[in-house]
Amino acid sequence: MINNIQIGPLTLHVYGIMTALGYLSAFIISEIRAKRKGMDTDILYGIFWCAVLGGSGGSKLLYYIVSIPDIVRNPSILWDFQNGWVVYGGIIGGVLASLVYCRYKKADFVSYLDLVLPGVAFAQGCGRIGCFFAGCCYGRETDSALSIQYWQSEYAPNGVKLIPTQIYSSIGDFVLAFVLMVYAKREPAKGKVAAGYCILYSIGRFVIEILRNDYRGAVGFLSTSQIISIFILILGIVMFIRAGKGVKQ
Repeated sequence: MINNIQIGPLTLHVYGIMTALGYLSAFIISEIRAKRKGMDTDILYGIFWCAVLGGSGGSKLLYYIVSIPDIVRNPSILWDFQNGWVVYGGIIGGVLASLVYCRYKKADFVSYLDLVLPGVAFAQGCGRIGCFFAGCCYGRETDSALSIQYWQSEYAPNGVKLIPTQIYSSIGDFVLAFVLMVYAKREPAKGKVAAGYCILYSIGRFVIEILRNDYRGAVGFLSTSQIISIFILILGIVMFIRAGKGVKQ
């Protein structure tokens, strides 16, 4: 895969392009859904920027946390803002920043969470395509015909057949986005769409982590993301049960 596109003196990174496309698509999807539901798009704009800033900060912070041993050996990692981002950190950071914003605006945070998470899932699918081209988040070695080999990657081992975990993740994220949007049309109780995202994404992420082979931090025999997935799954189940005791939106 080729991640860098050279246009004269300008170098475009497919990873960056897909990340930007993900943010844009998440906003467009959420805006369309907000207008259909009669929700305040001004609040949505604020949430979008909170998600961008909070997500970037959270993603970088979690990367630093799981990379402490590497940072101790090489402190220059702290100043490398081009590489080193963790998706779960971005999700958590974006959600927390949006929560603070909704509290400030006295907006119903859970309703907006139901609104934006299908778009977030779609954006993650775009981002994983970027990972595929860059070679980060790569899978284990395999002899399967369903494999990918890199020759110019700065992250994945080159010339080795690998499980295309990025593509599996991307497909799963797109399917998740579609499922959540279809489910949302049934007008479930407030919080159930967000709970569905937590449950389905955490299960999918836990399984994908088994197939990955890049270093992402570990607690015992589980990766950092698998530990987080367990907590997100529990949170999603609790949210779904509690939402079921409420009324429909």
